[in-house]
Amino acid sequence: MPNLLYALMAAILVGFISLVGIFSLFLNKNILSKIIFALVALSAGALIGGAFLHLIPEAAEKAEGLSVFIYVLVGFSLFYLIERFLKWHHCHMNPGECEAHHTFRYMNLIGDAIHNFIDGMIIGSSFAVSLEIGLVTTTAVILHEIPQEMGDFGVLIHGGYSRAKALFYNLLISLTAILGVILVFFIENFVANLDVFLLPFAAGGFIYIAASDLIPELHKETSLKKSILSFGVFILGIALMLAVKMLD
Repeated sequence: MPNLLYALMAAILVGFISLVGIFSLFLNKNILSKIIFALVALSAGALIGGAFLHLIPEAAEKAEGLSVFIYVLVGFSLFYLIERFLKWHHCHMNPGECEAHHTFRYMNLIGDAIHNFIDGMIIGSSFAVSLEIGLVTTTAVILHEIPQEMGDFGVLIHGGYSRAKALFYNLLISLTAILGVILVFFIENFVANLDVFLLPFAAGGFIYIAASDLIPELHKETSLKKSILSFGVFILGIALMLAVKMLD
């Protein structure tokens, strides 16, 4: 029960991260672009570090043979399908260029709801293993959510919503993470060793998001100085996850 409570608190915290989008309205466009660029690099490093230093090793301790790596590939492939067929676009760097049609805002909300639901399952499965793994996973998710929610907020504004409606719908959709947490703890009552599947599945998702969504955004930067800086911030994200691991 304490682990469920921690997981729910983490999901609520992740949900309220959606409110950061409002700050993007008060920042100069160039400053906002630099902040998001740095956050994307940090997020990419944290997701990669969280997958390889925490989730996969934890799952490998409880599984045998190649099963863990097969589940990682399943997670990676499923996230690919979600992005490919549900048009799950994060639009971190240029939210206004995501889609000109107002109908895209509905696709964005649907994709974001699925995304946050899966985030909730990842958080829930992590806290079901241990408090430490849960906190590490939540940190990685939050670092990813901040630039994403800024992008999502921009998409909704571009799609015709008022600021108040954009914030409300973003918050409402983000709280679907709570449903993901509840589902994991419910299923866990009937399925033994569920975390052996969910942890590497989550790792596959983290690797996909970092490698296929975030890092390509960093490659759009043509300045050598900024590229070196983004690489340093990326390594910082990995170092953050390594530091947590060494403290264990």
